[in-house]
Amino acid sequence: MNRIVLVTGASSGYGKAIAKAFADAGDTVIMSARGEEKLKAACDEVGGALAVPMDVTNPADWEKIVRKVTEMYGKLDILVNNAGGGIAIKEVSEFTPDEIDSTIKLNLNSVIYGCRAFADMMKNNRYGTMINISSVCARHCWPTWSVYAAAKAGVLNFSKGMYLEMQPYGVRVSCVVPSSASTGFQSACGIGETTDKLLPEDIAETVLYIANLPARAVVEDVTVWGIDKDINPL
Repeated sequence: MNRIVLVTGASSGYGKAIAKAFADAGDTVIMSARGEEKLKAACDEVGGALAVPMDVTNPADWEKIVRKVTEMYGKLDILVNNAGGGIAIKEVSEFTPDEIDSTIKLNLNSVIYGCRAFADMMKNNRYGTMINISSVCARHCWPTWSVYAAAKAGVLNFSKGMYLEMQPYGVRVSCVVPSSASTGFQSACGIGETTDKLLPEDIAETVLYIANLPARAVVEDVTVWGIDKDINPL
């Protein structure tokens, strides 16, 4: 297909699997993440075209990657805002203000920054797809996940509003709402890794399906559970 695709948080987990799915489909995949060494290794492994270290919470880094994409490719067909993290999973009373701010910046602000950065390019091209990765925490409640859930609920509702803004220009905005998978996410926020039947590749296939739909069709949002998750009420 040879579309130009940018995936954030692409050095591991969902992001790495998403990058591989697009690369395997014949697309030109730009992979970004904060850690340069790990990102380059992931890019080599999955067949990405370009590894760009960046901090998605820094608007200046978004401006830089827009310039790089414009100079190298002249367009961006698909933006996947995947980068995120738990920062801290604990009761709200135990959070520091910095932890709250960091959680919101990484999981919500970064998505807004990314869509903002590439909106004009896609508007001008009158074509493009933005896919934002939320979480089932946006729709369901668990103790100690409140701050993270607030950010991910913001991603879901932001995506709906962003779509209405981009729709007149033929640009699609979708939101994927995944359940947990064994990606290293839980270990990174200090709560111990889970064993889940859902795989990163399952989320990657969902993202690829959304991107592969004809331009006349758009997925508003889609929730993907592992078959082993018991959520009552669903």
